[in-house]
Amino acid sequence: MVLHQDMAHAKINLYLHVTGRREDGYHLLDSLAVFAGAGDRLYLSPATQGHEEHLTVQGPFSEGLEANGDNLVLKAARGLRQAQRDTGDTFPAASLLLEKHLPIASGIGGGSADAACALRLLTRFWQLPSETALRVAPTLGADVPVCLVQKATRMEGIGEILTAAPPLPTMGMILVNPGVSVSTPSIFKRLAATGGIKTRGPLSLPKEGWPTLDALITFLKQTDNDLQPHAIAQEPVIATVLEHLAALPGVRFSRMSGSGATCFALFDSADCALQAAKHLTEQNAARTWWHWAGPVLP
Repeated sequence: MVLHQDMAHAKINLYLHVTGRREDGYHLLDSLAVFAGAGDRLYLSPATQGHEEHLTVQGPFSEGLEANGDNLVLKAARGLRQAQRDTGDTFPAASLLLEKHLPIASGIGGGSADAACALRLLTRFWQLPSETALRVAPTLGADVPVCLVQKATRMEGIGEILTAAPPLPTMGMILVNPGVSVSTPSIFKRLAATGGIKTRGPLSLPKEGWPTLDALITFLKQTDNDLQPHAIAQEPVIATVLEHLAALPGVRFSRMSGSGATCFALFDSADCALQAAKHLTEQNAARTWWHWAGPVLP
């Protein structure tokens, strides 16, 4: 019996600036993250046996994913249990089913979103204060805190400094992944090898937000994804994806998300994005690519 379920929505970096590097090797970032309607889905049921969480993974992108202790969903469960170990409380075991619909290692926070989703579900199941999940999230990865919130957010530091984004316009989006997995550490190594941290002044986001998509795009054109050229150098097909997106009818803006290889394009509405997606599927090169079209979450 499914007791709780939730969506782990895809996180998209509208811009991503690498602003520095700490002595421990972690890079400092500045990024505006939004969430798309695309996502994985996680189901929670009371376990019928055992004292720890059990995970099953299925779905179109489940191949190659192990449902073992290294999976971020189970790490999230262990982290929550450990955070409460001093209270003396005991918690019933949960059976978790992950439907994997997002490509793996694709720059849209799939694994982080799954971990954050597990934190939300288990917090509800065990009736824990929300602060517990907020405390555990940063220990699981830089993107997990923002994926816990699942709202448009400015990310700074190594991902732990979160500020609610100014108001955004209504818009549609297409996501495209050409079927290549990109290792985030490998892209940061390329960045470090080229001394590619740009010197920039502080970036100001308008407090009143962007009333129109035109205003948002004008702002985005002054920003970059600093990891994009390094990802293209490693996987040139990313440049091909961006060329296809830029040629779609009604497209307003396109860029790579995160460390790749997923790229996004913005449209005036979800309907415009869905119409453009039809043209994408008619192109030979794109027929084997994963894609999604629809709304950006408010």
